[in-house]
Amino acid sequence: MRMVRGEGLGVRGFGTLSFFGIAIVLLASVVAGCAGELALGDPRTMTFKPVEFSPPDPERIVLDNGMVVYLLEDHELPLITMTATMRTGSWLDPADKIGLAALTGSVMRTGGGGGFSAEEVDEALEQFAGDVSVGIGRQSGSASLDVLSKDLKRGLQIFTALVRNPAFEPARLELAKLQAIEGIRRRQDNPGSIVGREFIKLLYGAEHPTARESTIDSVRRITRDDLVAFHRNTIHPNGIILGVTGDFKKEAMLAALRDAFGDWKKGAVPELKIADVPESDAGKPEVWFIDKDTTQTHLRAGHLSIKEHDPDYVSLAIANDILGGSSFRSRIFNDVRTKRGLAYSVGSRLNTGVHDQGIWLVRAETKSVSTQEVIERFLANIERMRTELVSDTELAEAKDAYVNSFIFSFSSPSAIVNRLIELEYDGLPKDFLQQLRDKVVKLNKEEILAAAKKHLSPDRLKIVAVGSGKTLPAALSTFGEVKEIKLVPEG
Repeated sequence: MRMVRGEGLGVRGFGTLSFFGIAIVLLASVVAGCAGELALGDPRTMTFKPVEFSPPDPERIVLDNGMVVYLLEDHELPLITMTATMRTGSWLDPADKIGLAALTGSVMRTGGGGGFSAEEVDEALEQFAGDVSVGIGRQSGSASLDVLSKDLKRGLQIFTALVRNPAFEPARLELAKLQAIEGIRRRQDNPGSIVGREFIKLLYGAEHPTARESTIDSVRRITRDDLVAFHRNTIHPNGIILGVTGDFKKEAMLAALRDAFGDWKKGAVPELKIADVPESDAGKPEVWFIDKDTTQTHLRAGHLSIKEHDPDYVSLAIANDILGGSSFRSRIFNDVRTKRGLAYSVGSRLNTGVHDQGIWLVRAETKSVSTQEVIERFLANIERMRTELVSDTELAEAKDAYVNSFIFSFSSPSAIVNRLIELEYDGLPKDFLQQLRDKVVKLNKEEILAAAKKHLSPDRLKIVAVGSGKTLPAALSTFGEVKEIKLVPEG
């Protein structure tokens, strides 16, 4: 996935809160529609109808070589943004060269291409204040161009060169490898990063594409020939979805794109298919700790969950929102932090995608002496979620938060286009977000209870804690047999 799904209803549902233009419109509509009530009633008890919003519909065009193009004109500013989503990813890394995809994406940007040296690319972009980025993540690759509309020709020339014909200059590759190795050497420095990585490994298995990590040895094995072959075998025009927004005219833009990409031949696009992980039927929580010299404990507890297109997705997402995903108004936050003062960072998360299994978890950072009590509160709140109907107020607040934030998924032309690209990449219908919104509106308390009972499973929990090895085993022993994960020093 291009990114890990966010909290609550995930990245698709919530979008970036880009306020200036949209907030004014919303404020004006509220003031106009409720002027009388403002004068007569208590604003704390006022209610409003859900915000209705119809985003503009970008035009979708397929070039002769199979490249999909979304176009959405926006002449407010003399800027053009171009993004390419590519069907590649680190799930294709050979087992002995983990890190190959990431290095390929990095050096596509830094290593020159299309007859331009790395220095010439950087100097040209500086001259006309253009910006190009390229990267390859776990389930996709991405490239972007931001440029003034008057400089589109020059910017597109560089963008095309780096995406189609990267040079992978050896010196830039060696620099990227050194940077990657240094990052690996520092991997065990941050307790928060450690608990997140080890938790994922326990859920999926250390060799699964979702959890496996590069090592110093795997990075050192990677050669320039490996990058060339990875690019040649995985990046093809018929595996790219291109989005263009900004100050342009459709016909002129299509002519420029056909000139830039039209003679690029189709190739065999890898099929994004990641195997599911069979879960163990231990019937009780599994508990691990990692010894780290720190006065606090970093906690994760959770298990594998559903995918984003599961029929229970909306019900479970709203259940998670009420439980711990909504921060200040969630049950876990109010119980663990506000009422008991046990943690300054606490909550739950439902991360979902289409191509691999989702994850549901609760998390906290707490004092070492509070570790046991925090986990006990987690379990108590999970059980309550599984056995009691949520209140009318909780349901109304969670539904309103989602429905009224729906507009922020379409906060700009580029956000609108990127949403459609993401949905098409995942094989979902273009009105998927609207379908989610409609389901949220109709959702009832019984559906939330049923989803929580079915998909929040205390007996399947994997509990991972990073903190003092002197105190953690005793604190965790209440919840099951405690095992230690010993970190291997990097480098």
